[in-house]
Amino acid sequence: MVQITLPDGSQREFPGPVSVSDVAHSIGTGLGRAALAGRVTVAGAEPRLVDTSHVIEQDSHLAIITAKDADGVDVIRHSTAHLLAYAVKSLFPEAQVTIGPVIDNGFYYDFSYKRPFTPEDLEAIEKKMAELARKDEPVTREEWLRDDAVAYFNSIGETYKAEIIASIPSNEPISLYREGDFIDLCRGPHVPSTGKLKVFKLMKVAGAYWRGDSNNEMLQRIYGTAWASKEEQSAYLTMLEEAEKRDHRKLGRELDLFHFQDEAPGLIFWHPKGWVLWQQVEQYMRAVYRDNGYQEVKAPQILDLSLWKKTGHWDNYAENMFTTESESRTYGLKPMNCPGHVQIFNAGLHSYRELPIRYGEFGQCHRNEPSGSLHGMMRVRGFTQDDGHIFCTEDQLQEECAAFTALLQKVYADFGFNEILYKVATRPDKRIGADEVWDKAEQALMDSLDHTGCQYEVSPGEGAFYGPKIEYTLKDAIGRHWQCGTIQVDFSMPERLGAEYVDAADQRKTPVMLHRAILGSFERFIGMLIENHAGAMPAWLAPEHAVVCCISESSAAYANEVALSLKKQGFRVSADLRGEKITRKIREHSMQKIPYILVVGEKERETGQVAVRGRGGLELGAMPLNDFIARLQKEIDTRQDGGAAAQS
Repeated sequence: MVQITLPDGSQREFPGPVSVSDVAHSIGTGLGRAALAGRVTVAGAEPRLVDTSHVIEQDSHLAIITAKDADGVDVIRHSTAHLLAYAVKSLFPEAQVTIGPVIDNGFYYDFSYKRPFTPEDLEAIEKKMAELARKDEPVTREEWLRDDAVAYFNSIGETYKAEIIASIPSNEPISLYREGDFIDLCRGPHVPSTGKLKVFKLMKVAGAYWRGDSNNEMLQRIYGTAWASKEEQSAYLTMLEEAEKRDHRKLGRELDLFHFQDEAPGLIFWHPKGWVLWQQVEQYMRAVYRDNGYQEVKAPQILDLSLWKKTGHWDNYAENMFTTESESRTYGLKPMNCPGHVQIFNAGLHSYRELPIRYGEFGQCHRNEPSGSLHGMMRVRGFTQDDGHIFCTEDQLQEECAAFTALLQKVYADFGFNEILYKVATRPDKRIGADEVWDKAEQALMDSLDHTGCQYEVSPGEGAFYGPKIEYTLKDAIGRHWQCGTIQVDFSMPERLGAEYVDAADQRKTPVMLHRAILGSFERFIGMLIENHAGAMPAWLAPEHAVVCCISESSAAYANEVALSLKKQGFRVSADLRGEKITRKIREHSMQKIPYILVVGEKERETGQVAVRGRGGLELGAMPLNDFIARLQKEIDTRQDGGAAAQS
């Protein structure tokens, strides 16, 4: 007998080995038809996803996976990637398939082909995919010996696939999946038949080097998206259209904030208006430092390579570091600020009574990111972090982590982000430090989130090489997720660099070091702000609070007077005294997404008023200048956007 325990605790018994599909059908015909995979847990083993054809031979826990589950959607996307490869091979037999993983909201597959795929090719491939899906061909799993699989794929001209299989240890079983006359390497699971794949769309073609190495052939990467329902896909495509309108690179040009150029890949040229925005963010964060017990510091840009070796960065991060030489010494351009902060801590001997000591720095870092991964402000080679490090005792660890989470929540709310996702990233395979130290660090992070009432997920193996971390992910105005802030517990680096304090028993002890950032990269965070607000920044962040426009030459002097008065009170204001029609001025400044346009003519000059127009066509009418000042000041003080009818 085989006993199957279901997620609700109920149990079913079968006279012998039973497939996932048979269990699903025994529960109900509808579930049997909807089943895409199963999650099987055997006593003493980790849960694993399996095909519906998988046979369960011993007592197990089983969850039936359908399209309503996140894992089910991943199975759909992975299976659709294989359907894409099937279609490409059907239309272009000489194309070679390489790899095709699931990614956020979709999938891709890399191909080697003699010419670039065209938009017309994509259209034909998508049509072929739909045709193959309608055939509802079974998707079946086969196990092969590695060398047999290598020989087979070489025999059909799939040299890339043969190379992948040859890199797998010979004693591991090779799983292949077959649908129709197409067969591919994959661990699975996959949908039981191609008819389960109903909602998908091919998006674009891009280049990608084989195995990510620029010395290898450039392959063609076809991206696609797949969903459980047409409604979900439609919502996603609508979001993409909105995201394109909000693209920070596009808005950066239109609003004259910054630009990029080939002579400085991955680096930003900030224009005056963009630098004003930067300064508002920096000054806000400087106040956060000041009001929460941080001492602002500044460490050098380059440090001798010997220090980076002591910290472990050189062994674990060398490929991402820029180096330079002088007088027979090699230096590393800092990719992060932590070693410099330890040196500042080490410059004096500290008592336990001084702890926690909190250092903050707007530290400029450089990382040698691959050119293919650079993406506007979201992925750069030079960036500034709101970087901080807290030196504390082990007893203070949980309290400091909880306080940081509460502070981070307030900062994000001030910038307009109120929905946060929390993840605890635990020890990676490549790490420094003993397991018992990692146990303490991971538990402290989880306890701190429990203390602040935050629900969180655990991301196994995704911690930094020196310690576990909490990752804080924001949800923006159109539903996208952005991982920003982090706090990382580090028992190892302070010890490696000789950091010490004197405890209550007059003994030297090593402090715990917390690496923490709220915004992370300023550049990336500002890019997020631009996209979240569609370029229409709230008044406290806006590069320009208002522009004063004269209706005619006779009111130009009054317009200039109003602008100067506002400037003297600390507002960012300009005057448009051109002889253009007022409708044209309003249109041009509206395109620049300035919070307020103040229109003045003879009537306003005579009464000492201004006609106020808020962003998005919000007509507020004429009012005394002091009333407008009070309104604008309140918006800035409360960080609310009261001058907009709608973002545009």
